Amino acid sequence: MGFINKKRMPVESNNHIFDEVIYKVDHLNIRGLLMTPHAKVQRIVIYLRGGKGQVGKVRTGRLMQFADKHTLVFGPYYRGNNGSEGKDEFYGADLNDVTVAIRILHQMYPDTPIHMIGFSRGGLQGLLTFQDLPVTSYIIWGGVSDINLMYEERVDLRGMLKRMIGHPKKNVTAYKQRDAVAQLKESSPPILIVHGGEDKQVGIHHAYYLEAQLEKIGATFRTYYQMSEGHVPRPFALKATLQAIKQWMFDAEHNKLKDND
Repeated sequence: MGFINKKRMPVESNNHIFDEVIYKVDHLNIRGLLMTPHAKVQRIVIYLRGGKGQVGKVRTGRLMQFADKHTLVFGPYYRGNNGSEGKDEFYGADLNDVTVAIRILHQMYPDTPIHMIGFSRGGLQGLLTFQDLPVTSYIIWGGVSDINLMYEERVDLRGMLKRMIGHPKKNVTAYKQRDAVAQLKESSPPILIVHGGEDKQVGIHHAYYLEAQLEKIGATFRTYYQMSEGHVPRPFALKATLQAIKQWMFDAEHNKLKDND
């Protein structure tokens, strides 16, 4: 298990090397963007992208937001997207593209804390995988927490969801398999919920629903809501969001979550 190919990317950085890597998942060649520090790796961040195809694709600037000189950041493209083989199943077998990548990095850096960040579509991508992985915490940012809520609120995406998953009433099993919240446990890794109150792409009720369920089962979590912000915060608010995410990761690594929540 490991990366079978690396292609250096033309990105100027004083602290990191950028490579597009290929790894095997279900006999498919899956691609992702790897940002490796020159210094010793002391933290790993897995960025789970939103969207599909060119919309929401993994970009260097996005990965750089989560890094310092000791942080490795990786963003899988998912199968069927941006040169990865296979077909995107929208929370189907593409979940394996996440789990295999994390297990590869855990094998490479076995004593290093791993944090997953799921943005938008990537929110549910992370919720469906994080519990069974060697991760320190999960951050869901403007993320989908329930596929049925997504179907209800995004009328513009219903055609795509019907093609890729089916209709919620006709394909009940497929939607039930994507019900991540029902699978959460008190012992699940801690979760930070980040959301904007003016988010039109993924309504803040996704965050409220997840928060209520985590509270109900007694899981460890924290919320960071910016009620005047949309799906992507404005620059001044984005800076505060990233500070909150990095503080969360530090607290999770140093067992300080219970003291703050």
